[in-house]
Amino acid sequence: MKLKEFFVKNKEIVQLVYGIILIIIIPTLIVVNTILIINRYNRSIDTIIQRQALTFGRSIYFSLKDNLADQQAIQKKIKELKQKNTDIEDLAILYPQDGGFKVVATTQEKDLNKIVSFYFYKVAWEQPDNDGLATNSLNLASLPNNELLTGADDGSRFWLVALPMSDVAGAKQALLSIKLSSKIVDELTIYNRNASIFLLFFTVLIIILFLAISVRLWDYAILYKKIKEVDQMKDEFISMASHELRTPITGIRGYISMILEGSFGDVNSKVKENMQMIQNSAGRLSDLVEDLLNVSRIEQNRLEINLQEIDVDKIIIEVINELKIQADQKKLILNYKSIAGQVYLINADLEKFRQVLINLIGNAIKYTIKGNVEIFVEKKDKILEIRIKDTGIGMSAEERQRLFEKFYRVKDETTKNIIGTGLGLWITKRMVELMKGTITIDSIKGTGTQVTLNFLLIKK
Repeated sequence: MKLKEFFVKNKEIVQLVYGIILIIIIPTLIVVNTILIINRYNRSIDTIIQRQALTFGRSIYFSLKDNLADQQAIQKKIKELKQKNTDIEDLAILYPQDGGFKVVATTQEKDLNKIVSFYFYKVAWEQPDNDGLATNSLNLASLPNNELLTGADDGSRFWLVALPMSDVAGAKQALLSIKLSSKIVDELTIYNRNASIFLLFFTVLIIILFLAISVRLWDYAILYKKIKEVDQMKDEFISMASHELRTPITGIRGYISMILEGSFGDVNSKVKENMQMIQNSAGRLSDLVEDLLNVSRIEQNRLEINLQEIDVDKIIIEVINELKIQADQKKLILNYKSIAGQVYLINADLEKFRQVLINLIGNAIKYTIKGNVEIFVEKKDKILEIRIKDTGIGMSAEERQRLFEKFYRVKDETTKNIIGTGLGLWITKRMVELMKGTITIDSIKGTGTQVTLNFLLIKK
């Protein structure tokens, strides 16, 4: 329990230490793994070369086998083999003599008739005919009595092959010694090793940089988490404050309505005028609170959508009747021609769909100084298209792109006195999308705006 509390309290330090450990462990594991791979590769190459060296020795053995008794013929033969194969550094035939081996033919003529005592030859002599031994070394010059084998020693690695040779009767008669250069293979091995080391260094560097960035990303993740927590707290506060404000606002509006209606006695015209202003302000405050509540519900996925079959024509007529007073006050023509006998049915939330139409038609009236606001309904295949067209102030292309952003409002000389929160269209778009519909807006500055809603029709 204490350990858990420590991790919770020191989360940032623990994550930093974790990142540093990863920066150390991961590159170390890659380095160790690369070294092991290189070593396994070298051992595999050595095994392959060893087998090839023995195979090469056996082929030479069979070419010389029939001439073991003729030293001159053997000497001539091994010189020819040396000239044809540049990988052969030394080639010699030795006879056992005086506990060692006498050189009877060799590519190094200065070693002719020399007695060589070399433990490797003794071990090879004990092997069955044509089996022999093959070994490699970096410096055989340090071995006693090894003058024959070293030749011009440059410190490079080579392979030494020794095979016992039998005569026609099957009796061991001579020992074949071949010194093969491994220069080409070693150069290839060194190249591959250097390339692996370079790639390893580059990989480790990339990983270290990545892990270092990851540590910073953890910081960003922590910051993002804190921002999310603050944002959630903000949403919860707005939701709580909005709920708490609804009750007093409803009370204020109710009492003002009662005063205006004369429930508490007659009031003079001056009081009525001021009370009407209070009523309007309370209405705007109520709209703001409702907008904030809707924003909170949408962002927290708590906005309930109850889809049901609704008659679009009927709802539009109800909304127009509700907003007609606003249009008449501005002397605007609010026009919708219902098609007699035609019923358009869609799946939508009745109250949310009504709110969408009120927001859009209300905006058209609000931003139209003169002219008209028209509503069109048209069936297009399986889609019902609702268009709300006005002759208002319109918008530029840049303003239209930002229109559905939260709290965005077009700000210019024509809109500075128009009251609004910038939340209506954001809420409208989310509601339309939650009801499986789409909304698009086309507008020309100084000409007007057209809002188009599309919903899937229900076929009867």
